[in-house]
Amino acid sequence: MRAWKTLGVLLAMVLSSAALASKPDMVRPESLPQGYVLVVEDKPREADKDNPIYLASSINGWNPSDPEMKLSGRSDTRWQIIIDRDLQGVGVQFKFTMGGWDREELDGDGNAIQNRSLPLVDRSVLSPGEKPVIELSVLEWRKPVSLAKQVRESGRYRKLEVTGDVRRLEVRGGSGGAEDMTRDLLVWLPPGYHAPQNKDRHYPVLYMCDGQHLFEQLAGVPGEWHADETATTLIEQGKIEPLIIVGMPNSGAYRIREYLPFGSLRGVEPAGAEFVDWMLREVMPRVQRAFRTASGAQDSVIGGASLGGAIALYASTTHPEVFGGALIESLPLLADDGEAVRTHLAGVERWPGRVYIGVGGREVSADDSDAARNAAYRDWAEEINAIFKKNGLGRSQRRLVIEPHAHHNEPAWAERFGRALEFLFPAD
Repeated sequence: MRAWKTLGVLLAMVLSSAALASKPDMVRPESLPQGYVLVVEDKPREADKDNPIYLASSINGWNPSDPEMKLSGRSDTRWQIIIDRDLQGVGVQFKFTMGGWDREELDGDGNAIQNRSLPLVDRSVLSPGEKPVIELSVLEWRKPVSLAKQVRESGRYRKLEVTGDVRRLEVRGGSGGAEDMTRDLLVWLPPGYHAPQNKDRHYPVLYMCDGQHLFEQLAGVPGEWHADETATTLIEQGKIEPLIIVGMPNSGAYRIREYLPFGSLRGVEPAGAEFVDWMLREVMPRVQRAFRTASGAQDSVIGGASLGGAIALYASTTHPEVFGGALIESLPLLADDGEAVRTHLAGVERWPGRVYIGVGGREVSADDSDAARNAAYRDWAEEINAIFKKNGLGRSQRRLVIEPHAHHNEPAWAERFGRALEFLFPAD
């Protein structure tokens, strides 16, 4: 009897040891020195090689487009990232994005989710050095249009009265005093942009200064560019390729400094170089993440009128690797009679691929007393055109349009806008 009891105790001890050995050892993945693997299923199937998924977290300053935290596409259509750093047990909070907070993940009802935390993993089932694989899903992605729609519906903005589809995209910053300013880019999308057959199509982009005057006539302004109507008509007629137009609103009181790249005007010192840097750093990446834009320099044109034309001239000759074309309307002479512009252009080593220059014969006024000043505008446009010619831009790469009776205003620029589009964005 005693032998049976002893055997029973031994059996119980063996069973107890087996049970202890199989008991899960649940730990935080952050406590594992070998790291872990995140595998993400993109339920909406919106991510692709041009719009990958990123991990934004407490370990990378919540950077939504950190190249070191970009997930890789897998053959099973899921996405993966390996975190192989020893986090010393520090807990991680995170979300997934598609390159910006305007493309963060949402729950199934279109709402922002709470910051994620990693689930516990069973260390007892891992081989020495083996990384646990944690599988997660994204149900929905925020779309830039939904942000604009929410803002409009809240009453903060009135509804835009435009032809076609214009989206708002909020950006922060600028130059010349506008560094802390928040403003909305106005992004016009071409007909067919949302058509299923075009879901993989990427479009060239025209970035325009004084963007608040492109699509609507505002109070106190003589007109608008009618960019939406003109582009729609030319695209539907097959005269230009479909393009995206980005209106960059000016900063109001700081406009002169922002759009002044060299020289001086009315005693104002230039901050145009900083404005272009801001465009490259903030504006263009935001647009490229939010919309299907073509990426080559030949697909990016910068344009504007008056001082907006000056900054377009500067940007395209300073960064021809980014802006392959320029639309320059009613370029003004600055306080030094253009010497700063000439000095800048004399030092240019690489030039944009194509340039459109427009000017009116009555830029200042129709009064005979302003004939000399009107002539100065025409002569200045011709001189700039000649400089481009001298530096290798042939007749097919540059276009000078002089409209004899046109003034320095939006109706004049609107009248020439179609010709600019046909030159800069010709249909194949």
